[in-house]
Amino acid sequence: MTYSSSLAMSRSRLAERNQNSVAFRVQERTLGPISNTIILIVLVCLLGLMYLTQVTKTNALGYKINDLQQQQTQLSNQHDDLEVASARLQSLNRVQNSTVAKSMVAISPSNTIQN
Repeated sequence: MTYSSSLAMSRSRLAERNQNSVAFRVQERTLGPISNTIILIVLVCLLGLMYLTQVTKTNALGYKINDLQQQQTQLSNQHDDLEVASARLQSLNRVQNSTVAKSMVAISPSNTIQN
């Protein structure tokens, strides 16, 4: 094969009959630095909004938990007060019905002191 025939073969591969001799290249579209910056700013703003919604939800739940804890301490204090009142009311009956109280004798004053 001579140089001219090999050159002709390489040309014939590019442009055959009824085909354009211009080769089109597919250009990949890329984002520029400004577009990348804008997209990053939008993503950061979205992440910030998601963070803020989560924080406000946990704060709202924290307030509910705090209210329930205060209610629990209030009810436990009320329970303790009721236990003390119950013990006080039951103590009078226990003392009156005890064997020691039944064995006691009532004393009336016999003499009075006069000046």
